[in-house]
Amino acid sequence: MLRVQRVLLNSRPGTNGEPFPGHFRMEETTVQPDLKEGQVLVRTLFLSVDPYMRCRMNDDTGAEYLAPWGLSECVDGGGVGVVESSRYDALSVGDMVTSFNWHWQTHGVMDGKLLQKVDPQLVDGHISYFLGTVGMPGLTALLGVREKGHVTKGANQTMVVSGAAGACGSIAGQIGRVDGCTRVVGICGSDEKCRALVEDLGFSAAVNYRQGDIATALKESCPNGVDVYFDNVGGPISDAVIAQMNNGGHVILCGQISQYNKDVPYPPPLCDETQEALQSKNITRERFMVLNYMEKHEAGIMQLSQWVKEGQIKVLETVVNGIENMGVAFCSMMKGGNIGKQIIKISD
Repeated sequence: MLRVQRVLLNSRPGTNGEPFPGHFRMEETTVQPDLKEGQVLVRTLFLSVDPYMRCRMNDDTGAEYLAPWGLSECVDGGGVGVVESSRYDALSVGDMVTSFNWHWQTHGVMDGKLLQKVDPQLVDGHISYFLGTVGMPGLTALLGVREKGHVTKGANQTMVVSGAAGACGSIAGQIGRVDGCTRVVGICGSDEKCRALVEDLGFSAAVNYRQGDIATALKESCPNGVDVYFDNVGGPISDAVIAQMNNGGHVILCGQISQYNKDVPYPPPLCDETQEALQSKNITRERFMVLNYMEKHEAGIMQLSQWVKEGQIKVLETVVNGIENMGVAFCSMMKGGNIGKQIIKISD
């Protein structure tokens, strides 16, 4: 028998509650390594925490494609690991694999059909990138910009990204720059993050929404108005951005993290003033879901890999060590404690 540490959902925050580490608890158990046909034993290398998981802590996630986590059951999400034994023909010992439904545990027996083999050469050996830039957050950024942003080279467009120092926003802004936006402005919650966006990632400017008046700062950073808005946060920040958008602009509705601790539908309702701005300026604002573009994922991963290898896109990560810190890392991410992708390293 193999001794395994895993993380369970201990309690629910309630629909209007803020999550804290006590909502999770550790458990030590054993796994029977005798595999049935089609199964593999995997050792977890890295786990991901992401904003959408806050919805899974509720009885009702508010999204038909998301199942709630079960109380006192092992939590799951994005993970990457290595095959240690296999009775599935398509996977061999030593293969690197990933899944969107990886249990938060140190080892696990999984159905081989539910695992995707990944090539470490795509990320120059940085396996955690498969949970971020060369994974679902990167695909969300790429396909969001390409499918909903209508970025046109030579059109002198300005893009604004909220949640710009997070896993998805930090990539979206860089893709906007690569695809031809003249100015890319990020909104985030600290001066340290602002510096990272401009100095490390090549954003034109960054606005700290915790300091001063965001509308004034946006006017200074976006003198020609806003053409494309990659929205990760919703709420008052998004109201301020939309108020400064140009006629015929485009909102990429990716996430609404400022609203996830509230009992509101998704997407949350807009105030009358913002609704009027969208209508009077003919601004498109459509919900974007990366899962609706599965046929474009493979090519998207190859494009992201190429950009990272060429240095056109830089990767920022915040890495926490140890499965015992999953709850702490999740709650920190929900409060903006990370710069780039929040990753938890489980084993070497």
